[in-house]
Amino acid sequence: MSAAEGRRADAGQPEGRPSQPSGLMDLLGVAAVLLDADGRIVLWSPQAEDLYGYTADEALGQYAASLLVHEQHWDLMIKLFAHVMGTGESWAGAFPVRHKDGSNRLLEFRNMRLLDDRGDFYALGLATDEPTLRELERDIALSTRLVSQSPIGVAILDTDLRYVSVNPALERMHGIAAEEHLGRHYREIMTSAKFEVPEAAMRQVLMTGVPMVDQSTIVGRAPGDSDEHAWSISLYRLEDPQGRVLGVADLVVDVTDRYRAATEAAEARRRLALIADGSARIGTTLEVAQTARELAEVIVPELADVVAVDVLDSVLDEHSTASADGPVLFRALALKAAYSTEAVQAADPPGHIASYAADRVATETVRTGRPLLISHADDNDLARIARDGHAATLLARAGVHSYMSLPLTARGHTLGFLGLTRARNLVPFAEDDLALAGELASRAAVCIDNARSHQSVRNAAETLQRSLLPSHPPRLPGLQIASRYRPAQATYEIGGDWYDVLPLDGDKTALVVGDVMGSGLDAAATMGRLRTATRVFADLDLEPAQALQHLDKITSGLEHYIATCVYATYDPRRAECHIANAGHPPPVLVRSGKHPELLDLPTGAPLGVGGVAFETTTFGLDPGDQLVLYTDGLVETRQHPIDERLETLRHLLEVPHCSLEETCDRLLRELRRPDDPDDVALLVCRTRPFTPGAEPPER
Repeated sequence: MSAAEGRRADAGQPEGRPSQPSGLMDLLGVAAVLLDADGRIVLWSPQAEDLYGYTADEALGQYAASLLVHEQHWDLMIKLFAHVMGTGESWAGAFPVRHKDGSNRLLEFRNMRLLDDRGDFYALGLATDEPTLRELERDIALSTRLVSQSPIGVAILDTDLRYVSVNPALERMHGIAAEEHLGRHYREIMTSAKFEVPEAAMRQVLMTGVPMVDQSTIVGRAPGDSDEHAWSISLYRLEDPQGRVLGVADLVVDVTDRYRAATEAAEARRRLALIADGSARIGTTLEVAQTARELAEVIVPELADVVAVDVLDSVLDEHSTASADGPVLFRALALKAAYSTEAVQAADPPGHIASYAADRVATETVRTGRPLLISHADDNDLARIARDGHAATLLARAGVHSYMSLPLTARGHTLGFLGLTRARNLVPFAEDDLALAGELASRAAVCIDNARSHQSVRNAAETLQRSLLPSHPPRLPGLQIASRYRPAQATYEIGGDWYDVLPLDGDKTALVVGDVMGSGLDAAATMGRLRTATRVFADLDLEPAQALQHLDKITSGLEHYIATCVYATYDPRRAECHIANAGHPPPVLVRSGKHPELLDLPTGAPLGVGGVAFETTTFGLDPGDQLVLYTDGLVETRQHPIDERLETLRHLLEVPHCSLEETCDRLLRELRRPDDPDDVALLVCRTRPFTPGAEPPER
């Protein structure tokens, strides 16, 4: 016996306890009246008193016709009464009656003949208010059609969550006939673990009576359907008029289309957000490896579990050439994973140069310039993706199942490729993912190309500038020298900072530090021209102010370039320093046993302004005294006032008994930051005892 059959069989058994009043019978208020063969009232129910207005004492023994029917309807009533009593056929229909208050009321009757144990016949009349009955019939009909014809799935479950009724729409949703639902528990039909949530909600609604409207959306598969659907579930408790809980109504709406549209819209928003994020985060610097790392950080874990960014070695090394049909050399720039995985070991670490055979996916990508999507990667695919057999084994062990390779193309040239892998993320890559990755790869490729081009210019400028700076200060009479040059980091531009140490006649030495405004090759070339001119004027043994005057004239003719410069000469025989300043930061004088001080020199105008006189300042130096010359890149920042930075410089020079090399390193370490936007030239001099003729200068 099925569960449904068992419950129907149980329905015929007495419950052993008083039954609750029927809400439907109470609503109809059916009155019962029994007439004898003469038409006299012999039984009168309490409902009859409510319906007709007469008490039992007033009605019993009376002729029904004269008591309840207007005189004009007597003949019809007697005729119907005689037909029922004579034939035994029941009669049903509406008949007007007279209420005790004199009003006429239309009642619905069911009349039938009864036979007692003595063989006597009686007429039983069951009646109810006809408008009330018609309204109830209409409500039932509408409710039945509403449920049966509704596109919304409707199920009625009892308090044990067993199906009592299922409409056709829910039959279609579940793929199971209504008869197979009846008597079975909700979870017997909806067996997936996802339906534990609506089951718990049903119990809560039964307990609290608070409805749940469209508060639970379940995505899954119905028992008789292999396709995935989304359902919106609403629940409310069913009660009879006396408040007795009958069960719960389960309303199910198939919202698959809406769910898919919402999912697609959310995915579109996510993709747009990822593109916007990439636009903001990729290409923040003009450095190739950093740009590749930024691309990897945007992609993982939003789009891939593992990502590798590799460029052709020939792109970064002008001495390397790419083969037209053989293996290709790639230089790894970035590698990032969302979690620890053997797939990382299968890829090349950043900085590593690896050769990929002609049949590999990476090689195919850069040679064709077209992206490649492998949604479902098998062992053969992994062998083509990996560099070698060992790497393919690592990819297989890592669970890699989907892969994309995209060319990094900028200005018509393929620079490298972007490889994306999924392993833990079980969703395979799709065409939309390929398009999204293509957008990010295109932006990154342009940024990498910009950085590569800029790096090439930077290298040329730095090579030029370093070739124009003295390699090692010579041994000089009465002086110890240490120097440093540091290029700018933030903008990756080479500036026009320079220093020079020039032996002069008479054991004297010229010390020069300057800064050409601007950056790049032009600034470096201008710096070279000024340095050459400075050497010429130094050989003329000019006073510092005179040397700056000649440099000012030369700079005025250098296509709108200006420069700052401090020019000093040291005479060890007189132990004197002569110095002049052309708009340059003040040197620092560190006398033995005293606090460092900023030299208060006439500032002068920068070189190239023209028409401004310069002044030479003279002061004595004792053995052990230090003079620190530098360019503004050492002390100027956007975050701190210049006075604060100069005070920091003075404080750093307080440390006694340091070598000049240690002093240079400490100043650069404490005052420079990796992202500083300007280059620095630094020259530190210390006087030492001088004996004429003992230290011939190097020329």
